[in-house]
Amino acid sequence: QVQLVESGGGLVHTGGSLRLSCAASGSIAKIYAMGWYRQAPGKQRELVATITVSGTTTYADSVKGRFTISGVNAGNTVYLQMNSLKPEDTAVYYCNADLYDNDYDENYDYWGQGTQVTVSS
Repeated sequence: QVQLVESGGGLVHTGGSLRLSCAASGSIAKIYAMGWYRQAPGKQRELVATITVSGTTTYADSVKGRFTISGVNAGNTVYLQMNSLKPEDTAVYYCNADLYDNDYDENYDYWGQGTQVTVSS
């Protein structure tokens, strides 16, 4: 029902910046929140930032003050501006969309393919 495509990953030095983009298509009217998760080699996937359709944002403590999630419409396009990047930020970053169906009172999650972010020291 929803397709997510991430872009913007790459290789940067410590202190550099990247902006990730996530474009959603399909049943975007049912999306109530979108976010970014990341998974480093050998580690569990973790939440980085989320944004609701009303504009409310949340961030992991490790990225507060450095990363900013935004989007003109949180239901179809979201961005993750990453500044002051550290080697610890190296991971595959995945876009996530949370959907709610009022008729069935059910939640649904969709994921993108991921984009690699590598920060060299």
